[in-house]
Amino acid sequence: MATLHPFRALRPLPSHAARVASVPYDVISTEEARQLAKGNDVSFLHVIRPEIDLPAGVDEHDDSVYRTGAENLRRFRAADYTVEEESPSLYVYRLVMNGRPQTGIFGCVSVADYDNDVILKHELTRPVKEDDRTRHILEQRAHAEPVMLTYRDYEAVQEVVDDTVGGTPLYEFTATDGVGHSVWKVKDPSSLAAAFENIPRLYVADGHHRCKAASRAAAEINPDSGPRPTEVDYFPAVLFPMGNMNIMAYNRIVRRLPEEGTEFLRRLEAALGAVKSTSPVPETKGSIRAYIAGVWYAIELPASKRTGAAAELDVARLGEHLLEPLLGIADPRRDPNIDFVGGIRGTDALETIVDSGDAQMAISMFPTSIEELVEVSDSGELMPPKSTWFEPKLRSGLLVHVFD
Repeated sequence: MATLHPFRALRPLPSHAARVASVPYDVISTEEARQLAKGNDVSFLHVIRPEIDLPAGVDEHDDSVYRTGAENLRRFRAADYTVEEESPSLYVYRLVMNGRPQTGIFGCVSVADYDNDVILKHELTRPVKEDDRTRHILEQRAHAEPVMLTYRDYEAVQEVVDDTVGGTPLYEFTATDGVGHSVWKVKDPSSLAAAFENIPRLYVADGHHRCKAASRAAAEINPDSGPRPTEVDYFPAVLFPMGNMNIMAYNRIVRRLPEEGTEFLRRLEAALGAVKSTSPVPETKGSIRAYIAGVWYAIELPASKRTGAAAELDVARLGEHLLEPLLGIADPRRDPNIDFVGGIRGTDALETIVDSGDAQMAISMFPTSIEELVEVSDSGELMPPKSTWFEPKLRSGLLVHVFD
């Protein structure tokens, strides 16, 4: 059964929450982080993207970056605009995007649950990203950012959430991207933690590398935690019921086609029956749109010849019937000829990338459903890379888990 662990959060005062809160480290580049934090010395980007405080050109994996991140967190912790909770707490976190609310529980979950598949994964992690986040955790002695998990809707938990959001929020602000963020402190964290003991499984929605890094850090700091785990054996998460989750498409661009556009189009028409389309957005599962030389084409993906829940995903069928046989892209995780564009950017961004010459084809996908994610996870399979794009994104810096 799932463990929900109250923790003593390090957090900004309400007066500073909006300026402190930042986008997650992995949705922006170093230069984008530098621009977002410009003129804002309290932005949490100084902790999670500390290379922005070093000269341009410093590699983000340089020793100085990790030292700077740790020093920036120490300053954050000592600042007059932050506090540390006197007792372990749990929270309710609500995001509102385009009028749609998404409400979850903010607390810590167990490394043991992750290691023992109570928290189920659906993606492989990359060693370089694992190493990077693990080192940040070890240097900072903290988990600076939460992961996003989901669970099957459970009435006893929802009752606590509904009761909590009826009170006065600890934080309430609208970020620069128009997404609203509200946080409430749970009155009785022990009862909510007890309710979670009836939930058999949690599922990683977003943050596979942070989960794995938390596991690695715990093993390094406390290799023999035994029957009484210490604080490093827990890491922060926001847990949303599945009925609340919003998955957007995760689109693709292909940098270069194997032959001239007209010749490739003839192959695409012959192999997959591509036809011109007036709509860049597929309306049903199994349907994709391809943008080539200023024109959108509709394609219906054939059923998979492979077995398993993951094989039925549109992203898997795309690989089986288009990427591999027509483009020679057998491993999208490593092939430099393919890149990925989050659905939040829309199809206009895909057109701009192709029209600018940065790519020769864009592919607009139908979103993977939460049910498909759960089916793949429950079967012990893995999804192809970049199968899901969750929006809205959590903000970092509101509730930090320090374990020293």
